[in-house]
Amino acid sequence: MIRFLFKGLLRDRNRSLLPALVVTIGVMLTVFLHCYITGVIGDMVDTNARFTSGHIKVLTKAYAENMDQSPIDLALEGVSELTEKLKKEFPTVTWVPRIHFGGLLDVPDINGETMKQGVTMGFAADIFSENSTEIERLNINKGLVRGSLPKLPGEILISDDFATKMNVNPGDVVTLLSSTMYGSMSVYNFTVTGTIKFGVGLMDKGTILVDISDARLALDMFDAASEILGYFGNSPYDDLLAEDAVNRFKTAFPEIEDEFSPTMLRLKEQGFFSSYLDMVEYFVAIVVSVFVVIMSIVLWNTGLIGGLRRYGEVGVRLAIGENKGHVYRSMISESILVGFVGSVFGTIIGLLLSYWLQTKGIDVGSLMKDTTMMMQSVFYAKITPAAWYIGFFPGLFSTVLGTMLSGIGIYKRQTAQLFKELEV
Repeated sequence: MIRFLFKGLLRDRNRSLLPALVVTIGVMLTVFLHCYITGVIGDMVDTNARFTSGHIKVLTKAYAENMDQSPIDLALEGVSELTEKLKKEFPTVTWVPRIHFGGLLDVPDINGETMKQGVTMGFAADIFSENSTEIERLNINKGLVRGSLPKLPGEILISDDFATKMNVNPGDVVTLLSSTMYGSMSVYNFTVTGTIKFGVGLMDKGTILVDISDARLALDMFDAASEILGYFGNSPYDDLLAEDAVNRFKTAFPEIEDEFSPTMLRLKEQGFFSSYLDMVEYFVAIVVSVFVVIMSIVLWNTGLIGGLRRYGEVGVRLAIGENKGHVYRSMISESILVGFVGSVFGTIIGLLLSYWLQTKGIDVGSLMKDTTMMMQSVFYAKITPAAWYIGFFPGLFSTVLGTMLSGIGIYKRQTAQLFKELEV
């Protein structure tokens, strides 16, 4: 029977081609939208985790209260010992110290006089160590635009946009004017070895990347760091794992009344993330649900109209003695076949488009020049397990539902009325 119906759909394009195309397009849009929204939101969380928040973060209580100001005078001390304790307590977590600082970047002319000055945001990570994971985590190799990576003390990278604005090239010497951990003035010379594009609008405006050993020397921060970030391997952020880690930290490091004592925050507790992640979760669910409902209505109408247009065919089949129940069931079977074929092709096309966008991305950097949010300038889609089946809800069930509702009229057709219609 299924083979017979399938041949009928292939031979009668007026009856099958348009509904199948509508289902395919609807399912394709549903799958693509789901992957795109999931990818964009996931990239925003991942970018903030890699550059600023980590999956979990250890810092002093005082620093946590003023985190937006990056106050290095409230930084952690005894970082080496604390990191070793964290590694023993959380062996599956990767721990990395970071320093965030601000200052002025002075660019001298050939006579050593100030030619240009610009406000800079300093970012210090471990990039010299042989087993460091920071270069890969921060995509330093991929983001390098000109020059080479720092290999010797006193060498730094500067964001490419900032370098262009300040007229700085690889090999130039620049001076950092900042303040030390103890409040005194710091003046330190660096050699620019290359320029980098972080892919984050806020950081590309004016960031310098320094090895943490140089930052400690320049800012008088011996064995100190602004914070120690923890990552759950290459896995995406998991709030349940982070919450469990925070509870274990409170047990291993009992709280004391000291503003410089260490505390742990999970990503969701930092800045606007608490409300942001909840909002994102609801937003994704609402947008995808609304779109699925809209496509369901469209495809339901397609099935309904398709069924109504076939009342003439139904009349002929009833007039020659076919059972009403058999006609009704055959129409439902055809709609299942059309919905299934359209859903399969729509899902395949939607996944292919999503895979292309997951690989290539869409560069929206020109639209984000003035943004102050920590987010990537290239948006990528992300194929999730739900993308493989989410299109079948509007594609299959809605089409079948429309046919079922329109087919109810079959049981109301009278033989006498059928002959009048056929005469006309």
